[in-house]
Amino acid sequence: MPPSSTRQSAVTIERPSYIAWRFYLVLSIILLAVVGLALRVFELSILSQDFLRHQGDERVLRLVSTPAFRGMIVDRNGFPLAVSTSVYSAWINPQEFSPARDQLDDLARLLQVKALSITSIAKNGLKKNREFVYLKRSLSPETAAQVKSLNVPGVYLQEEYRRYYPEGEVTAQVVGITNIDDKGQEGIELAYNEWLQGEPGKKWVVKDRIGRVISDVQTLQDQRPGRDLVLSIDRRIQYLAYRELLAGVVEKQAASGSAIVLDVKTGEILAMVNVPSFNPNNRKGAKHESYRNRAVTDIFEPGSTVKAFTIASALESGRFKPDSIIDTSPGWMRVGHNVVKDKKNNGLLSLSQILQVSSNMGAAKLVLAMPPDQLWSVLNRVGFGEATGVGFPGEQTGMLIRHNPWGSFVLATLSFGYAMSATSLQLTRAYSVLANHGVKLPVSLLKLAKPPTGKQVLDPVIAREMLILLESVFAKGGSAHTISVPGYRVAGKTGTAKKAGQGGYEKHRYISSFVGIAPVSDPRLVVTVVIDDPMGKDYYGALVSGPVFQRIMSGALRLLDVPPDNESEKSDISM
Repeated sequence: MPPSSTRQSAVTIERPSYIAWRFYLVLSIILLAVVGLALRVFELSILSQDFLRHQGDERVLRLVSTPAFRGMIVDRNGFPLAVSTSVYSAWINPQEFSPARDQLDDLARLLQVKALSITSIAKNGLKKNREFVYLKRSLSPETAAQVKSLNVPGVYLQEEYRRYYPEGEVTAQVVGITNIDDKGQEGIELAYNEWLQGEPGKKWVVKDRIGRVISDVQTLQDQRPGRDLVLSIDRRIQYLAYRELLAGVVEKQAASGSAIVLDVKTGEILAMVNVPSFNPNNRKGAKHESYRNRAVTDIFEPGSTVKAFTIASALESGRFKPDSIIDTSPGWMRVGHNVVKDKKNNGLLSLSQILQVSSNMGAAKLVLAMPPDQLWSVLNRVGFGEATGVGFPGEQTGMLIRHNPWGSFVLATLSFGYAMSATSLQLTRAYSVLANHGVKLPVSLLKLAKPPTGKQVLDPVIAREMLILLESVFAKGGSAHTISVPGYRVAGKTGTAKKAGQGGYEKHRYISSFVGIAPVSDPRLVVTVVIDDPMGKDYYGALVSGPVFQRIMSGALRLLDVPPDNESEKSDISM
């Protein structure tokens, strides 16, 4: 019997083959993506970990330099002559610099530059692919705070230091100057730059996207501040010397002048001044020649101030005594093809009188009567023709030639300060030998803990005799009889030398000088004043430099409380 029609048979439904294929394709893609992501994660987290960390650090980690505080320069009593103050520099990252118009105008106003200049700086930096360009340096902290408050994108500030000189033009050429990077350029600032400048620090810091320091990461090098420097200069005497020298130069309408005050007992320079000077705090418009410390860089023929050593060499030769008589009649003589002469016929002169009237004839006759090297030897021993060792940049050694053979006219002119050249400091040191019992001490611009050891270069008896002879220059009839320092005995010498030009000695142009020692009974100071090219009828050292010497020496002795030694005038001092 056939199966019942009501019986249902099993039905098998088959899936199309293309559906399975798509499923496996999608599954494979997902698996490949997962594997690819896993490999990328492995690469980034394992294989490229150092590279990525370095790249991240490059974007937030910065090695910055912390400026070192430059050491102070102070005078012998601790008064500051050069100090460093905080300033700021504004700079931009041209890649980030995008100020609004009002921000640009405000920035230009604060920096005192044109807005067009700022945009030009930014464009040039962008072209050169730079990330650091200065906008303005040496901004005051107040101005820097105002710049920061503008929040200009790409504008940053960094702290620096700028030098300030409290004594201004009074100490300008001695102390010197630094440049905008606080590096020594002139004077003591240059000579002792390494001592003063210190070493900047270095550290890693984390900065945000606008350049602000978030935190310090690691210090690589600690900042080492510069060391202070104590000079031998006494600012009170320095000011006194500058004031009087300036007055003298202005009064005589001279081209320039220098003055030095030296402590005989230690070799320390208590004052060294020059005119014209400049303001080291505002050098705009200052002439470069005014930067020169003429007292050590400018040389000149010292003229009659050398006659002190001519007389000393005559005494040392043993052929002459202080009361020896020299016949200078008729007031002139022919030496070789040239003539040596005095202003008038002085007749018979003792060695003391040769100094008193500053006789060229007397000095020349003494030297020509001695062995040719005698005067040269004395001049060489007291320091002419050699550096003083003060260590000042640009110091000149002058000229003292030892001729072989000696010409008679060269010897004659050497006796009254020609045929040689010297600086004001060399002349001062030479006279300090006479004041210090014939001992030559090194000169110093630094304060000394104790007096240095000197060298005996002249017989102390001769040095003492020279003080007495030089004191007579201030007596009646002497070339310095109009000069006195009330309360004190003074020894010294005037000098007047013609200026040498390209065609020989120039008419009516002179170097006027004056060197003196006080007090004679126990010498403490040597003061030298040199004035270049005074105008007018007065050009002799006694008339031009003498009054300046008088005021400087008088004031310095009182500032140092040096006891008076002139008994006849002590009562005047105490009143």
